[in-house]
Amino acid sequence: MEREKRKAVLYDKDIRDPLFDFLEERCGKIRIIEEKTMGRSRADVLMVTPELIVGIEIKSDADTYARLGRQVKDYDLYFDCNYVVAGSTHAAHVHEHVPPWWGIISVELWEDKIDFYVLREAKKNPKVVPEKKISILWRPELSHIQQINGMAKYRDKSKKFVQQKILEKVPEEILQRQICQELFERDYTLIEDTIRQYRKK
Repeated sequence: MEREKRKAVLYDKDIRDPLFDFLEERCGKIRIIEEKTMGRSRADVLMVTPELIVGIEIKSDADTYARLGRQVKDYDLYFDCNYVVAGSTHAAHVHEHVPPWWGIISVELWEDKIDFYVLREAKKNPKVVPEKKISILWRPELSHIQQINGMAKYRDKSKKFVQQKILEKVPEEILQRQICQELFERDYTLIEDTIRQYRKK
């Protein structure tokens, strides 16, 4: 009873920074990218490890499940595995709203400390589409992958054409690590200059 009294409503903004600390402590080397557009949805968090791209959807105590069905479909197209981070008001039922391969992390405030509990580990996402996943990369990042794999530049071709050629020519396991590495090295402060220099070439 006392524990219930000390629980508090957690909002998205309360969860993010402690969540990132929890993920870094749990997973080691990671890169966090927030608010990434994918399809018709926006991923709350994109977590990059040396070998995986992980989508993370935050459902705080203040959120509803109204958009989750559509979000799940979009997450599953783009990411190697996915987690939902659910406030204590959702923890008991969130498994009914996500596929069995999604991981579930609950979050609650207890004695002025935000605690996270892994209720279910994520499994490999069976619905990821390679063409969608590689589309996360910017054109200069694709160009670097072409370069390190000794591919033609295809400078007069569309981004989609280049993506498909990379998928055809680079073995899946090698490409997976290279995509993750490009996301690790992405610098949002230099993106305009990077794209401008790429176009000049």
